[in-house]
Amino acid sequence: MKNLFFILLISTAAMFSQDAKEIVKKANDYALGKTSQGEYTMSLVRPDWQRDVTMKVWSKGLDYYMILITAPAREKGQVFMKRNKEMWNWVPSINKMIKIPPSMMSQSWMGSDFTNDDLLKESSIIKDYKHTLIGEEKIDEYDCYKIELIPLPEAAVVWGKIISWISKNEYYQLKAEYYDEFGDLINTQSASEVENVGNRVLPSKMVMIPMDKEGNQTILKVNNMTFDKEIPESFFTQQNMKKVR
Repeated sequence: MKNLFFILLISTAAMFSQDAKEIVKKANDYALGKTSQGEYTMSLVRPDWQRDVTMKVWSKGLDYYMILITAPAREKGQVFMKRNKEMWNWVPSINKMIKIPPSMMSQSWMGSDFTNDDLLKESSIIKDYKHTLIGEEKIDEYDCYKIELIPLPEAAVVWGKIISWISKNEYYQLKAEYYDEFGDLINTQSASEVENVGNRVLPSKMVMIPMDKEGNQTILKVNNMTFDKEIPESFFTQQNMKKVR
Protein backbone atom coordinates (compact mmCIF):
# COMPACT_ATOMS: atom_id res chain seq x y z
CA MET A 1 0.00 0.00 0.00
CA LYS A 2 2.86 2.37 0.87
CA ASN A 3 4.51 1.65 -2.48
CA LEU A 4 1.26 2.47 -4.29
CA PHE A 5 0.98 5.75 -2.34
CA PHE A 6 4.51 6.82 -3.29
CA ILE A 7 3.96 5.87 -6.94
CA LEU A 8 0.81 7.99 -7.01
CA LEU A 9 2.63 10.85 -5.29
CA ILE A 10 5.51 10.79 -7.77
CA SER A 11 3.12 10.50 -10.73
CA THR A 12 1.06 13.47 -9.49
CA ALA A 13 4.19 15.59 -8.99
CA ALA A 14 5.39 14.73 -12.49
CA MET A 15 1.99 15.64 -13.93
CA PHE A 16 1.98 19.07 -12.24
CA SER A 17 5.58 19.68 -13.35
CA GLN A 18 4.69 18.85 -16.95
CA ASP A 19 1.57 21.03 -16.77
CA ALA A 20 3.60 23.94 -15.40
CA LYS A 21 6.18 23.63 -18.16
CA GLU A 22 3.43 23.56 -20.77
CA ILE A 23 1.83 26.69 -19.29
CA VAL A 24 5.14 28.57 -19.46
CA LYS A 25 5.73 27.36 -23.03
CA LYS A 26 2.27 28.48 -24.15
CA ALA A 27 2.80 31.92 -22.60
CA ASN A 28 6.21 32.24 -24.24
CA ASP A 29 4.96 31.05 -27.64
CA TYR A 30 2.00 33.44 -27.53
CA ALA A 31 4.15 36.43 -26.62
CA LEU A 32 6.82 35.75 -29.27
CA GLY A 33 5.09 33.80 -32.05
CA LYS A 34 7.18 31.81 -34.52
CA THR A 35 8.73 35.15 -35.46
CA SER A 36 8.16 38.71 -34.34
CA GLN A 37 9.30 42.15 -35.44
CA GLY A 38 8.36 45.51 -34.04
CA GLU A 39 9.31 48.72 -32.31
CA TYR A 40 9.67 49.46 -28.59
CA THR A 41 10.31 52.45 -26.38
CA MET A 42 12.29 51.81 -23.20
CA SER A 43 12.12 54.48 -20.51
CA LEU A 44 14.75 54.49 -17.78
CA VAL A 45 13.20 56.24 -14.78
CA ARG A 46 15.39 57.47 -11.93
CA PRO A 47 14.58 59.71 -8.95
CA ASP A 48 15.99 62.81 -10.64
CA TRP A 49 15.95 62.04 -14.39
CA GLN A 50 14.41 59.97 -17.19
CA ARG A 51 15.90 58.76 -20.47
CA ASP A 52 14.10 57.14 -23.41
CA VAL A 53 15.60 54.60 -25.81
CA THR A 54 13.74 53.50 -28.94
CA MET A 55 14.55 50.29 -30.76
CA LYS A 56 13.55 47.86 -33.46
CA VAL A 57 13.45 44.18 -32.51
CA TRP A 58 13.37 40.97 -34.55
CA SER A 59 13.08 37.43 -33.19
CA LYS A 60 12.81 33.91 -34.59
CA GLY A 61 11.99 31.15 -32.12
CA LEU A 62 14.21 30.98 -29.04
CA ASP A 63 17.56 31.01 -30.86
CA TYR A 64 17.60 34.22 -32.90
CA TYR A 65 17.17 37.77 -31.64
CA MET A 66 18.28 41.18 -32.91
CA ILE A 67 17.85 44.69 -31.46
CA LEU A 68 18.65 47.92 -33.35
CA ILE A 69 18.83 51.12 -31.30
CA THR A 70 17.16 53.99 -33.21
CA ALA A 71 17.42 56.77 -30.56
CA PRO A 72 18.89 58.67 -28.78
CA ALA A 73 21.58 59.92 -31.16
CA ARG A 74 24.43 58.84 -28.90
CA GLU A 75 23.46 55.16 -29.11
CA LYS A 76 21.72 55.20 -32.49
CA GLY A 77 22.90 52.42 -34.79
CA GLN A 78 24.08 50.05 -32.07
CA VAL A 79 22.94 46.49 -32.70
CA PHE A 80 22.69 43.53 -30.33
CA MET A 81 22.26 40.00 -31.65
CA LYS A 82 21.76 36.52 -30.32
CA ARG A 83 22.40 33.61 -32.69
CA ASN A 84 22.07 30.27 -30.96
CA LYS A 85 24.37 30.61 -27.93
CA GLU A 86 26.48 33.49 -29.24
CA MET A 87 25.85 37.15 -28.35
CA TRP A 88 27.26 40.11 -30.27
CA ASN A 89 27.17 43.91 -30.07
CA TRP A 90 27.95 46.11 -33.10
CA VAL A 91 29.10 49.61 -32.09
CA PRO A 92 29.31 51.77 -35.26
CA SER A 93 30.82 54.79 -33.47
CA ILE A 94 34.03 52.80 -32.93
CA ASN A 95 33.50 50.44 -35.89
CA LYS A 96 33.79 47.42 -33.61
CA MET A 97 32.02 44.07 -33.23
CA ILE A 98 32.07 42.93 -29.59
CA LYS A 99 31.29 39.42 -28.42
CA ILE A 100 29.26 39.38 -25.19
CA PRO A 101 30.56 36.60 -22.92
CA PRO A 102 28.22 34.54 -20.69
CA SER A 103 29.73 36.28 -17.66
CA MET A 104 28.18 39.56 -18.85
CA MET A 105 24.61 38.28 -19.15
CA SER A 106 23.70 39.39 -15.63
CA GLN A 107 24.88 42.94 -16.29
CA SER A 108 22.57 45.88 -16.95
CA TRP A 109 21.45 46.30 -20.58
CA MET A 110 21.96 49.89 -21.82
CA GLY A 111 21.97 51.14 -18.22
CA SER A 112 18.43 49.85 -17.62
CA ASP A 113 16.99 47.58 -14.93
CA PHE A 114 16.81 44.75 -17.46
CA THR A 115 19.82 42.47 -17.74
CA ASN A 116 21.52 41.45 -20.99
CA ASP A 117 19.89 38.06 -20.46
CA ASP A 118 16.40 39.58 -20.10
CA LEU A 119 16.63 41.40 -23.43
CA LEU A 120 18.78 39.01 -25.45
CA LYS A 121 17.10 35.81 -24.20
CA GLU A 122 20.36 33.92 -23.64
CA SER A 123 18.83 31.42 -21.25
CA SER A 124 15.75 29.52 -22.32
CA ILE A 125 12.86 29.90 -19.92
CA ILE A 126 11.65 26.52 -21.22
CA LYS A 127 14.81 24.41 -21.47
CA ASP A 128 16.93 25.65 -18.56
CA TYR A 129 14.46 25.44 -15.67
CA LYS A 130 12.35 22.97 -13.73
CA HIS A 131 8.77 24.27 -13.61
CA THR A 132 6.41 23.65 -10.68
CA LEU A 133 2.85 24.86 -10.22
CA ILE A 134 2.82 26.22 -6.66
CA GLY A 135 -0.53 27.96 -6.49
CA GLU A 136 -3.12 30.22 -8.06
CA GLU A 137 -3.60 33.96 -7.52
CA LYS A 138 -5.48 36.87 -9.03
CA ILE A 139 -3.52 39.66 -10.77
CA ASP A 140 -5.86 42.58 -11.49
CA GLU A 141 -8.94 40.89 -12.98
CA TYR A 142 -7.06 37.81 -14.24
CA ASP A 143 -7.00 34.40 -12.55
CA CYS A 144 -3.39 33.26 -12.77
CA TYR A 145 -1.24 30.19 -12.34
CA LYS A 146 1.67 30.80 -9.97
CA ILE A 147 4.70 28.86 -11.22
CA GLU A 148 8.13 28.43 -9.68
CA LEU A 149 11.12 28.06 -12.00
CA ILE A 150 14.32 26.56 -10.57
CA PRO A 151 17.38 26.34 -12.86
CA LEU A 152 18.59 22.88 -13.81
CA PRO A 153 22.00 21.94 -12.33
CA GLU A 154 23.81 22.22 -15.67
CA ALA A 155 22.07 25.42 -16.82
CA ALA A 156 24.12 28.60 -17.15
CA VAL A 157 21.47 31.13 -16.11
CA VAL A 158 21.35 34.48 -14.36
CA TRP A 159 18.65 33.80 -11.78
CA GLY A 160 18.56 31.40 -8.84
CA LYS A 161 14.77 31.27 -8.99
CA ILE A 162 11.89 32.88 -10.88
CA ILE A 163 8.26 33.05 -9.77
CA SER A 164 5.88 33.67 -12.68
CA TRP A 165 2.18 34.55 -12.72
CA ILE A 166 0.46 33.52 -15.99
CA SER A 167 -3.22 34.14 -16.70
CA LYS A 168 -5.23 30.93 -17.03
CA ASN A 169 -7.30 31.72 -20.09
CA GLU A 170 -5.10 34.11 -22.05
CA TYR A 171 -1.57 32.89 -21.15
CA TYR A 172 -0.31 36.41 -20.42
CA GLN A 173 2.70 36.59 -18.11
CA LEU A 174 1.43 39.38 -15.87
CA LYS A 175 4.06 39.30 -13.14
CA ALA A 176 7.48 37.77 -12.47
CA GLU A 177 9.83 37.87 -9.50
CA TYR A 178 13.56 37.28 -10.02
CA TYR A 179 15.69 35.91 -7.16
CA ASP A 180 19.44 35.44 -6.84
CA GLU A 181 21.19 32.21 -5.84
CA PHE A 182 20.81 33.12 -2.15
CA GLY A 183 17.03 33.42 -2.40
CA ASP A 184 16.94 37.23 -2.22
CA LEU A 185 14.37 39.03 -4.38
CA ILE A 186 16.25 41.24 -6.87
CA ASN A 187 13.74 42.43 -9.48
CA THR A 188 9.99 42.45 -9.95
CA GLN A 189 8.45 42.68 -13.41
CA SER A 190 4.79 43.49 -14.12
CA ALA A 191 2.81 43.64 -17.35
CA SER A 192 -0.27 45.73 -18.08
CA GLU A 193 -2.19 47.73 -20.72
CA VAL A 194 -3.66 44.74 -22.56
CA GLU A 195 -4.48 45.80 -26.13
CA ASN A 196 -4.23 44.79 -29.78
CA VAL A 197 -0.58 44.16 -30.58
CA GLY A 198 -0.23 43.14 -34.20
CA ASN A 199 -2.71 40.34 -34.83
CA ARG A 200 -3.10 39.34 -31.18
CA VAL A 201 -4.09 40.81 -27.83
CA LEU A 202 -1.24 41.18 -25.34
CA PRO A 203 0.01 43.32 -22.46
CA SER A 204 1.82 46.19 -24.21
CA LYS A 205 3.63 47.62 -21.19
CA MET A 206 6.25 45.95 -18.97
CA VAL A 207 7.79 47.52 -15.90
CA MET A 208 10.96 46.20 -14.23
CA ILE A 209 11.61 47.41 -10.68
CA PRO A 210 14.83 46.66 -8.77
CA MET A 211 14.24 45.97 -5.09
CA ASP A 212 17.43 47.65 -3.84
CA LYS A 213 17.14 50.96 -5.71
CA GLU A 214 14.23 53.05 -4.47
CA GLY A 215 12.65 55.19 -7.17
CA ASN A 216 14.24 53.24 -10.04
CA GLN A 217 12.26 51.46 -12.73
CA THR A 218 12.47 50.65 -16.42
CA ILE A 219 9.34 50.77 -18.59
CA LEU A 220 9.24 48.82 -21.86
CA LYS A 221 6.36 49.81 -24.16
CA VAL A 222 5.43 48.04 -27.40
CA ASN A 223 4.75 50.62 -30.11
CA ASN A 224 3.89 48.13 -32.87
CA MET A 225 4.47 44.45 -33.56
CA THR A 226 4.04 41.93 -36.38
CA PHE A 227 3.95 38.20 -35.68
CA ASP A 228 4.71 35.11 -37.78
CA LYS A 229 6.04 36.99 -40.81
CA GLU A 230 8.85 34.94 -42.34
CA ILE A 231 12.35 35.98 -41.25
CA PRO A 232 15.19 33.85 -42.66
CA GLU A 233 17.97 32.70 -40.36
CA SER A 234 20.37 34.52 -42.67
CA PHE A 235 18.94 37.80 -41.32
CA PHE A 236 20.69 37.14 -38.01
CA THR A 237 24.32 37.55 -39.05
CA GLN A 238 27.20 39.85 -38.15
CA GLN A 239 27.17 41.18 -41.71
CA ASN A 240 23.53 42.17 -41.40
CA MET A 241 24.13 43.80 -38.00
CA LYS A 242 26.24 46.41 -39.79
CA LYS A 243 23.55 47.34 -42.32
CA VAL A 244 20.15 46.61 -40.70
CA ARG A 245 17.83 49.63 -40.54
